[in-house]
Amino acid sequence: MNRLRFHLLGIAHLATNRNNSACAYTQKVIKLAKMLKRFGHSIHFYGVEGSEVECDEFIQVSTRETLAKAYGKYDTAKEFFKHHPQDLAYQTFNRNAIKAILERKADQDILLCPMGNYQQPISAAVNLLTVEPGIGYSGVFSAYRVFESYAWMHYLYGLLKQDDGCWYDAVIPNYYDLKDFEFKPQKQDYLLYFGRIIWRKGVQVASDVAKATGNQLYIVGQGSLDNPEERLFLGSEKHIKYFPAVGPEERSQLLGNAKAVLMPTFYLEPFGGVNVEAQLCGTPVITSDWGVFPETVLHGVTGYRCRVLEEFCWAVKNIDRIEPALCRKWAADNYSLERVGRMYEEYFQRVARLFGEGWYEKNDERRELEWLTKYFPK
Repeated sequence: MNRLRFHLLGIAHLATNRNNSACAYTQKVIKLAKMLKRFGHSIHFYGVEGSEVECDEFIQVSTRETLAKAYGKYDTAKEFFKHHPQDLAYQTFNRNAIKAILERKADQDILLCPMGNYQQPISAAVNLLTVEPGIGYSGVFSAYRVFESYAWMHYLYGLLKQDDGCWYDAVIPNYYDLKDFEFKPQKQDYLLYFGRIIWRKGVQVASDVAKATGNQLYIVGQGSLDNPEERLFLGSEKHIKYFPAVGPEERSQLLGNAKAVLMPTFYLEPFGGVNVEAQLCGTPVITSDWGVFPETVLHGVTGYRCRVLEEFCWAVKNIDRIEPALCRKWAADNYSLERVGRMYEEYFQRVARLFGEGWYEKNDERRELEWLTKYFPK
């Protein structure tokens, strides 16, 4: 296999490190680098001061001082992350990254843009083959795109009025380090909502379901229980216990001890990583029945997908039918760094052949074609 050279961009509004676990994109960048390094590839990583990413070279292109000037001081455990493609943080990051990449780039290098059109100016300036490696947003721009789910890929095709598929698009799910999520077969007596506290994430539905079934609900995440703009007035509800966003260790404990995680998301969820994180801990999930969930939640095996309140309530009351060990096995077999790393390796080797004969290039080394295989628990 070819050993490839990547220029991997970090997130301009945060340091890319494990402590910023409430930001899915920072965690994806960290783990993507880890997977690529396991296959022997070279990584030049461009990030904010304080980033910690496995790479051959870390090029600091922004500072904590720049972030303070751009966003001021705010509590990221309780407030949503601040960012805009034209703000000082992104302008600084992009300008410095362009200069640094131009100084280092070589023929057949690949640029990885995990923030979509926020980073399009970098791609336009450095003239490298550009891949968006984990699309869970709508601001796509590149010719080579990896989507988090088939649901999201097809939604964006419709949004872009694209009737034909693209040979160099791919669907590769999000990926997790199994060591970060402790398997807990014994559960405590609470339901869990874990994510941004907004209407479209279904936090009100989660509250209604918990109340109707006589359960305590832990709500964990950025935002406020009382937010008129979000039509949320949950602060006085006795069955709710609130936690701000937590770090990786407490995240695993809260997910693992819950008897079920509620994710009644209204919008078409691109991936909703908490649902896989919960399953990795052996915790079943109860979700809406659209977006990514038909791809990640095995109905009646690792959780339930529902459409109306009485179905959600039935799912809670019958959650003991779900075996924690099957949740863990499904998630570990299909969403681990080891499994998904092989998918990325297949994809990037395919893209790298564009530097040769491209679509028609032979591959006499191939011994299998398992990269799209799903492994179902038995």
